[in-house]
Amino acid sequence: MIRSYFPKCVALFAFFVLSVGALDTFIGAVYEHAVVLPNSTETPVSKEEALLLMNKNIDVLEEAVKLAAKQGAHMIVTPEDGIYGWVFTRESIYPYLEDIPDPEVNWIPCRDPQREWNLRPRSRQGVSL
Repeated sequence: MIRSYFPKCVALFAFFVLSVGALDTFIGAVYEHAVVLPNSTETPVSKEEALLLMNKNIDVLEEAVKLAAKQGAHMIVTPEDGIYGWVFTRESIYPYLEDIPDPEVNWIPCRDPQREWNLRPRSRQGVSL
């Protein structure tokens, strides 16, 4: 009688261990792309051109993230400079940056994006990024 329960217990134990083990795993993806840059990163561009270049890079990253997610990725790592690029001077990086208001200014940009500030929220299907 003991032998008849043994295979069932082993099977249930194995199933339990595999189920619990599956909760501790994830699939990760690492993505790198050729960043769309201005012709010269040492020459400043307008805020509009900087935003256009960053939006192009965000589009590339968004497609890569969607593809990785469709392939089962739970975590996707992108390059830290994958939106704006690199090799800038102090003056040429400025158009890619945003002003951050003083913390004492009680204002949440996502709730009031029309308020005066040097911020142009990117909108995708009604969601500001």
